[in-house]
Amino acid sequence: MTDLFLAPPPPDRHPSLRAAHRLPTTRQFRRIYPRYAKRWLDILLTLAAIPVVMPLLMLLWLWVRRDGGGGFYRQVRIGRDGHPFVCWKLRTMRPDAEAALRRMLAHDPARAREWDRSQKLCDDPRITQTGRWLRATSLDELPQLWCVLRGEMSLVGPRPFTPDQLQAYLTASGPDRARAYLAQRPGLTGLWQVEGRGGTDFAARAGFDQRYASALSLRADLVLLLRTVGVVCRRTGR
Repeated sequence: MTDLFLAPPPPDRHPSLRAAHRLPTTRQFRRIYPRYAKRWLDILLTLAAIPVVMPLLMLLWLWVRRDGGGGFYRQVRIGRDGHPFVCWKLRTMRPDAEAALRRMLAHDPARAREWDRSQKLCDDPRITQTGRWLRATSLDELPQLWCVLRGEMSLVGPRPFTPDQLQAYLTASGPDRARAYLAQRPGLTGLWQVEGRGGTDFAARAGFDQRYASALSLRADLVLLLRTVGVVCRRTGR
């Protein structure tokens, strides 16, 4: 069986992936769709969506700007094979969100435990009123279509983690379950988004990623895209 991870990791690969980069791949990742057609589907659907998405994105950007601060937010995430990239979102938090988080976790042990479990907070006080609506509808993710066009993300796949989130993911799931994450481009939507959303911990997310990897196909991606529309309409995001 071939091994996608025999070569030593490149210098810019996140160090927490060292333990997982030699894991063997499986035959499903050598099929035509994951290797070739999936990328073409990403490009075609994204280009088709641009005439609708761009006017909406500009309106949302102006709306976010009313809360003060910039309209966009960027953050380094870890992509396929452990390579970092810049992930874009509409800003949903107040400008001093990082400092506010540090103060909150230092003075509230219960919130600190909740953050350690999933790096999310219920009723997060840092999120603006506009941001709550954007997150509930997942419209804050629209700028990531740029990442899809650049080949850093896919329309469907595991969600991209920050370096700290990836470390927690590997700790919770172990390197054996990291293969499904590392072998794919992160996705704008995926199994975790339509079934778990923000209420799942890292071990559960690893299970979702593994399930998606084992069922990876054109049909599975189209079904997940359609299910995402329903999730967005129900506004169950966090």
